[in-house]
Amino acid sequence: MRHRNADTAGLAAGTLFDALFGDPQRGHPVAVFGSGVAASEKVLYRDDRVRGAVFAGWWIGIGVLAGVLARRLGSAGTTAAAFSALGGTSLCRIGDEIADALDAGDVDGARTRVAGLVGRDTTRLDEAGICRAAVESIAENTSDAAVAPLFWGAIAGAPGLLGYRAANTLDAMVGYRSEKYLRFGWASARLDDAANYAPARATAALVGVISGRPRDAWIAVRRYAGQHPSPNAGVVEAAFAGALGIGLGGRTEYPHGVEDRPRLGAGPGPRAADLRAAVTLSRRVQRASALAAVALRIIVGEGRRHLP
Repeated sequence: MRHRNADTAGLAAGTLFDALFGDPQRGHPVAVFGSGVAASEKVLYRDDRVRGAVFAGWWIGIGVLAGVLARRLGSAGTTAAAFSALGGTSLCRIGDEIADALDAGDVDGARTRVAGLVGRDTTRLDEAGICRAAVESIAENTSDAAVAPLFWGAIAGAPGLLGYRAANTLDAMVGYRSEKYLRFGWASARLDDAANYAPARATAALVGVISGRPRDAWIAVRRYAGQHPSPNAGVVEAAFAGALGIGLGGRTEYPHGVEDRPRLGAGPGPRAADLRAAVTLSRRVQRASALAAVALRIIVGEGRRHLP
C-alpha cells in the first residue's frame, strides 16, 4: 500500500516538476544512462541479433532495477523517476524556439535548434523542411517523451517509468535500419515498438478529441499510418496531420542514408504557424495524459488493494 501511494504522489509531483522546469541542462540521468550504453557498446558490439538482444535486455533490466530502488525511497524516489523519464516540456520549448527563429527570419538558428530534436541531417533544410521535421518530431515525441512514460508509470510505478525510458533510449541509440545496427539494434527497436504500441494509439485518440477534429484525425490515421515504416510514429504523426489539416512525410536524409517517407495527411506542408499549433496541441495532450495517468494509477492501486 505504501508503494502504491508513493507511486501515485510521485507520478503527480514528477509531472508537475517537468512542467515547471523541463529537462536539466547538465547531468540529466538519461544522458548519464546513454553514456553508459555508448561505452558498453564499444566493447560488446557484434553484428548479431542475439548479442543485441542480450545488450538490450541488460540495459532495460538496469532501468527497471533503478526504478525498484527509486520506489524504495518512497514518493521522492518516484518523483525523481518521473522527472527523469518525462521530456515533454523541453520538447515544446524547443518547438516554440524554432517557430520564433523562423518568424524572425533566422533560418540558421531554426536549423540549429531543430537538430536537437531529430536524428536526420538538418544541414540543408529550408524553412519548409525545418517545419516538417519539427512537427514530425513533436508529434512522435508527444507519445514517446510524455504519454508513454506516463502510461508505464501508471501501470507499474517507478520501475515502469525507468524501464520504459531505458527501452526508448536504446532505440534512439542503436535502433536504426542502418547496415551497422540492422541486426544488433533489432531487439532494441522491437522492444521499443512494443512498449509504445498502446501509448501511441492513446496519443492519437487524445489528439483527435483535444483538437476538436476527431473525425479528421481518425481518417488520417486509418488512411496513412500503415504506410509509415514505424508502427507507432505513423499513427501519431498521421493524427497530428489530420487534426492540424497539414501534410507530413517526404524525402528524409539521415546520416545512414536517405528514406522516402510516405505522405501523411492531405493538407499542405506545415509552416511556422502550423508548428505553433502543433506545440499547443502537444501541451494539451500532455496535460490530459498526466491527469489520466494519475487517475489510472489510483484505480490500479485500488484494484490491487482489494485483491484477496
